[in-house]
Amino acid sequence: MTTSTGLRAYDALLFDLDGTTHLVCCPPRRDRSEGEVHPMTTSTGLRAYDALLFDLDGTLVDSGAAIERAWRGWSDRHGLDAERVLETSVGRRGVETVALVAPHLDSVREAGNLEAGQARDTGGVVPTPGAGTVLAAAAGGPWAVVTSGTRPVALARLRAAGLPVPTVLVTADDVTAGKPDPQGYLLAARRLGVEAGRCVVFEDTWPGVLAGQRAGMAVVGIAGAGLGATVTPDLVVDRLSRLDVRWSSGTVSVTLRPAGDRGDT
Repeated sequence: MTTSTGLRAYDALLFDLDGTTHLVCCPPRRDRSEGEVHPMTTSTGLRAYDALLFDLDGTLVDSGAAIERAWRGWSDRHGLDAERVLETSVGRRGVETVALVAPHLDSVREAGNLEAGQARDTGGVVPTPGAGTVLAAAAGGPWAVVTSGTRPVALARLRAAGLPVPTVLVTADDVTAGKPDPQGYLLAARRLGVEAGRCVVFEDTWPGVLAGQRAGMAVVGIAGAGLGATVTPDLVVDRLSRLDVRWSSGTVSVTLRPAGDRGDT
């Protein structure tokens, strides 16, 4: 794909910044009906939106160790393959994960026990790089958190990470179907009083990306194993600290930070 005048039709750019490699990907424009690029996406970011909607685990908080402890312990107790269970749980509500990997069990009861344990176990839960800075900027206008966890788990992890609790917090308790169903994101938009197509979603898993796209929203993906290779967010970065969030005249833009500006808090 190299020509005499440059490089064409690639899918990603890798930049070295002070010895650290950052991934930034702006996918090609396609028909939105395919679940692809939002019409207000530009080559440098997302501009003139009305609200910001954040996934929690893996996006705002690093809770991987706590999640793994919970599911591995549960898998061991029931003689299940922990690796398969963990893979299935990515981006999903606990009750849906249990139903998929152990249909012979009472999924509601088992998920309730798992969630109660996770609300108590916040060891190692910390904010992701840039989460504090992005949320401080997000507070300039409407924003919400939409998570596949229950409300007690979400509150415990936000507090353990020292992050603010939003006025609008949509959890597994508020929907009848989890991601990739768009219910959660559509509900958050309604509670904020914002049109779905005017929202930007921040997600680190493929079910979450699909949920945002099926809601008609723009999606920023956080690169990692959970994102997979089957979805195409409107913008992909390796962490929130690569983003500059700014409100102006009632709308918000999400763009890439200048080289050298880390924004890791």
